[in-house]
Amino acid sequence: MTDRTPVRTGLLTVDGATLHHEVRGEGPLLVMMPGGSADAGIYDAIAADLADRWTVATFDPRGYSRSPLDGPVTDQSPATHADDIARLIDLLSPDGAPAALFGSSSSAVVALAALARHPGRLSRVVAHEPPVVALLPDPDAGRALFAAVREAFRRDGVAAAMATMAAGLAPQEGEAAAPGPEQAASGPEQTAPGQERAAAAEEASAPEPNPAPERAATREQASSPQQAPSPEQAATFRRMHANLPVFLEHVLCPFSGYVPDLVALKAAAAQLVVGVGRDSRALLPAVAAEGLARRVGAGVAEFPGGHIGLTEDSRAFAARLREVLLAT
Repeated sequence: MTDRTPVRTGLLTVDGATLHHEVRGEGPLLVMMPGGSADAGIYDAIAADLADRWTVATFDPRGYSRSPLDGPVTDQSPATHADDIARLIDLLSPDGAPAALFGSSSSAVVALAALARHPGRLSRVVAHEPPVVALLPDPDAGRALFAAVREAFRRDGVAAAMATMAAGLAPQEGEAAAPGPEQAASGPEQTAPGQERAAAAEEASAPEPNPAPERAATREQASSPQQAPSPEQAATFRRMHANLPVFLEHVLCPFSGYVPDLVALKAAAAQLVVGVGRDSRALLPAVAAEGLARRVGAGVAEFPGGHIGLTEDSRAFAARLREVLLAT
């Protein structure tokens, strides 16, 4: 498919909000949830690639971009967002057929809540690096990090918050990332600790999307590093950047602090695939993700790139997601 895949847009009224959603393609329903401060636009290229096999639905989460709340913004709940997903599936799959669901970063937390609350509405759930601190070896340290990020935002603004997150999530000097399956077979990559820390800090500084619109555009949708973003792309990234205050104040701590229903997830483990980035296995979200997989008996799939691999090489990420969704 191409990026010119026809897009059908609509609005869905849910409890306390109105959701802007976009639909491409035909076939079984696949709902793709944006994480961090992103909206439906983060998936434009991936959705176009997958629309040959699925009806791909993307949307702006409540309180972001084109999905206004009925009242003032308050702390968000993964359970509420999961119920929004169920309503969207009911709208787009009126015959009751279950949908596949993909979430990354904070939206992977929503994916876990949706599977626990609405397992009958879901065929397969891919949760890519949910940053659930309750599943870390040291949950208190994870909670303290995200609280520090929110405090930095309250005190000094978005840039300070993102710098605090980058410093907190980057591996320390000499700390190597856990090898992926291919690396384990052939030996670890020889990466200088300083380079690894810099790369980790770069991806950690933007859970989704990268806060620099022109930089994000070159990584997500521009065909070459020299190509300037189109006016539509620039508008998309301005929207997502404008969502960062809501993410940092009302999403980051409630979502990372979510305690999954491990009993329900274990019962639905056959429907769940936990995604980890090839280049981010030492970072907090991947460590939490693999801890989740061990606790509930879910499968683990490695994806290209790091925590924000879907923006680093959208086509490679889409190809891997296709493999995971079609695997039996």
